[in-house]
Amino acid sequence: MPQDIRVAIDVGGTFTDVVMLDPASGELRFEKVATTPHAPTEGVLDAFARIGVDLAEVAMFHHGTTLGLNSLLTRSGARTAVVATRGFRDVYLLGRTDRRAMYDIRHRKAPALLERYDTFEVTERSWFDGTAATPLDEDDARAVADEIARRGYQAVAVAFLHSYANPAHERRMRDILREACPGVEVTVSHELSREYREYERTSTAVLDAYIKPVVRRYLELLETELAERGFTGRFLISRSGGGGMTAPAAREQPVNLILSGPAGGVVGAAAFARLTGRPHLITIDMGGTSLDASLVLDSRPVLRQGAEFEGLPITTPSLYIHTIGSGGGSLAFLDDAGALQVGPRSAGAVPGPVAYGRGGTQPTFTDAALAVGYLGKDTPLGGTLALDADAALASLAPIADRLDLTPTELAQGVLRISHTKIVGAVRAITVELGHDPKDFALLSFGGAGGLVAVDVARQLGIPTVIIPPGQGAFSALGMLMADVQHDFSRTSVTALADLDRSAVDAAYAAMEDEAAALLADEGFGPERRALTRTVDVRYAGQEHSVSVAYPDGADDPVAAIAAVFAELHERQYGHVMDDPVEITTLRLHAVGRVDQPELPPLPARDDGGPVPGGTRHVHGPDGAVTVYGLHVREDLRRGDTVEGPAVVTEHTATTVIHAGDRLTVGPLGELVIAVAREGTAAAEAAEAAAGAEEERDETR
Repeated sequence: MPQDIRVAIDVGGTFTDVVMLDPASGELRFEKVATTPHAPTEGVLDAFARIGVDLAEVAMFHHGTTLGLNSLLTRSGARTAVVATRGFRDVYLLGRTDRRAMYDIRHRKAPALLERYDTFEVTERSWFDGTAATPLDEDDARAVADEIARRGYQAVAVAFLHSYANPAHERRMRDILREACPGVEVTVSHELSREYREYERTSTAVLDAYIKPVVRRYLELLETELAERGFTGRFLISRSGGGGMTAPAAREQPVNLILSGPAGGVVGAAAFARLTGRPHLITIDMGGTSLDASLVLDSRPVLRQGAEFEGLPITTPSLYIHTIGSGGGSLAFLDDAGALQVGPRSAGAVPGPVAYGRGGTQPTFTDAALAVGYLGKDTPLGGTLALDADAALASLAPIADRLDLTPTELAQGVLRISHTKIVGAVRAITVELGHDPKDFALLSFGGAGGLVAVDVARQLGIPTVIIPPGQGAFSALGMLMADVQHDFSRTSVTALADLDRSAVDAAYAAMEDEAAALLADEGFGPERRALTRTVDVRYAGQEHSVSVAYPDGADDPVAAIAAVFAELHERQYGHVMDDPVEITTLRLHAVGRVDQPELPPLPARDDGGPVPGGTRHVHGPDGAVTVYGLHVREDLRRGDTVEGPAVVTEHTATTVIHAGDRLTVGPLGELVIAVAREGTAAAEAAEAAAGAEEERDETR
């Protein structure tokens, strides 16, 4: 039986999104099922059942899961111990001083994942250059391992000082732990990060160990259930850095999954930037629980070398994504001062918004959108979930009465507060980093993104909004475009002027050998591999570095690195200095290329134009009711135009445009919206932007 079909399933807080692509027929199908927090594999299997695919025909399954993240959020991970170098037992609990928190009277340090009782120390010591100053005391190590076994820990993180330079002691400690504690998960810090900064390495190892048992059990169970149903294709998991990793790799290093939730959408946005000829995009992904904002520059997502979870550092590369608690399920409530708030608390998958009829009693953003008329009970969410407009209005009434408003006026207030929060999130990744939002198009997706995109763009002066195909499940679609990735690094703090080219080449060669072995084990031959060398550079004495491509073929790599560093430093920080420059870390990004899916083109209409299939009566901020034309996205064709005000419904989401806005359907089925400016020139602005879009389509 041929294996051609590709499936991606993205588990969110409220819904699980699934997309199926059949390259042979060109069919691209999007579906949603309810997330099942009590039994995570059930939601995944329900998603396969919804699309009705024979698992034996699936060539690749790409999966995004929040299981590890949820374990951290709920503090339900494994009972974890830490083993450190003698004298450094408290590195993890002490952490680092955060000067930002010193001036925030509301700051509360997040609770640690373990107590001092759970920390151990072993006699051993290495210097920064890898020299073994004190050999590992194996009797001491065995005594610690026996105590860990006696106390019944489920996972252990081993983080020795300077193990990034010499991992021999960590490896031996792992062997001793496995002998004394069979069945206990062991994480060693050097396998996650070969970089200096012992606290960050330790934190990363603890996070990995804390979630490893639950992630391993989940993936092993899911693999078994898929195999029993005939699946023999490639199984990939989304990682925080935007690519994929094989299921065996994910079981061994689950810390790479913690911030992977929104990564698929950003990867898809970068691919969409290339396909549509729009290299600079702002992305907003508004789901049921949160909103994720990110940037695509020159058709590439923005990466950062390290991230944080509730103040706990993670040294693995991740996409630069700003997340706020503003989703379709965000609860509306009055705070202690009697002011209306929306989020970050969420109704989640259970019970969900009141309109879902699953037992929810507190109004949410979705209930407000239904109350004003953006949503309707005539178009069930995901094709199956009919909304209860009367229940939504009734849930808003108690708060509306306290504020002397009508339920629809309160609903408009809920929407405006959400818009303001989202505008703030976009400004955080643009204006605060020196970017002008007007220089970007806004790519909006997620189940609720189309409800807010035009209003957010108008407030920021963004001229164009793009709604991709299958916006409600676009993160899942993005997963199908992700390659397998591995990242390697070696700390090497050296003055740039003293760069030893042969030593650098030797370090890169060692990392490339390791990468080649990994990719070969995962089924990627030399022709499907891509290796990229970069180097972290900073001014001597600085804390933060700038990542620069390593100039392999340059006659004078020192001069080449210095020139690019100066340019990037000025772009990111606004200045350059005459101080000495030094390198800190050598990095290698290894990619195993999967076959990139081709999105099927949307056919053009052969007669007439789009005709509204009905109307929606929308309550505006001024209390007036406006009739919006109702279109079904699946009925639109390439080149169609829709003038606002209008509502466009589809299987997984809804898009709203207002008077003066103009929507044009692109070649791939994307909705390109020319956003009218505030004021009397709105129509002219929309017309000009629409003309520019038509010219762009002709160029493509």
